[in-house]
Amino acid sequence: MLFVIFAIDKPGMAETRAAAMDAHRQYLESAPFKNVMSGPLMDDAGENIIGSLYMLDAENRGVIDQMFKDDPLCQADIWESVEVRHFVARVDNRD
Repeated sequence: MLFVIFAIDKPGMAETRAAAMDAHRQYLESAPFKNVMSGPLMDDAGENIIGSLYMLDAENRGVIDQMFKDDPLCQADIWESVEVRHFVARVDNRD
């Protein structure tokens, strides 16, 4: 199942985010889901990270919920809001 996570940072989280990134990347390498696509959300000027976007392939929503307990970036409590939604891919125009 595909899931999309759209997370917006709390103000002033750049330093906290940066400190958690190495451990976050290591977690994603061995996580119990496939990281199909992910990356930072940027402000309109493309200069500042304002959040995160993930497309994950997981067995079920429980796997995603566990991510929020295990992932060091999630544990850093940087996000002001988080939306998790099941996603059905109908069009994929990536080359």
